[in-house]
Amino acid sequence: MSAESINPVLYSLRNCPYAMRARMAIYQSGQAVQLRELCLDSKPVEFLTASPKGTVPVLVLPNGEVFEQSLEIMRWAFGTHDPDNYLISDNSNKQQQMLRLIKLFDEEFISSLEIYRSAKRYHDESLQECREACEQYLQLLEQRLLQHRYLFSDNPSLADLAIIPFIRQLARVERQWYLNSPYPKVRNWLNGYLQSLMFSKVMAKFPLWSANDVPVIFKAE
Repeated sequence: MSAESINPVLYSLRNCPYAMRARMAIYQSGQAVQLRELCLDSKPVEFLTASPKGTVPVLVLPNGEVFEQSLEIMRWAFGTHDPDNYLISDNSNKQQQMLRLIKLFDEEFISSLEIYRSAKRYHDESLQECREACEQYLQLLEQRLLQHRYLFSDNPSLADLAIIPFIRQLARVERQWYLNSPYPKVRNWLNGYLQSLMFSKVMAKFPLWSANDVPVIFKAE
């Protein structure tokens, strides 16, 4: 059996924020996966067989177990190997706070962000109102980042990786507004990730996958 065949398979899409955060967790936890970059306009049979829902990311373990949600993949990665304590496993209270923050952003902020992006795209008169709906979440992050370098301490956590791709999206909606907004700590936090070696590796371009290709192994080097 080849080394590649025992690695989990990750179906991914380079610019999808959900796939991005899954890849960041895999990279930071030191896992190695077969990366299968997809075009969602032409979904391979293998992908749809593993996950009929047809959205990325999807992780297929060698034993056939399938994870279809990005947060599940992140928790699998750090649950397997977490040398830098991204799960804050030594502090159950802080860990629960972290999971609640992620849930808040996943269930509320992302919806507000999509409305904001749509308002900008279609030149909606409600653009400012949509932006202000997102700002309450930026204020929450700014307050946390005034206290320490990352969201829960001076060390990064699962929450940082889970939320950062969506703040990256927000920063691109009205670039000039964002650069002049009263959230300098959020900007520094985001820039730190965007300029990191980790992010450059996570965002590297790979050819679209097909069944006859030599496996692409994605891992920290």
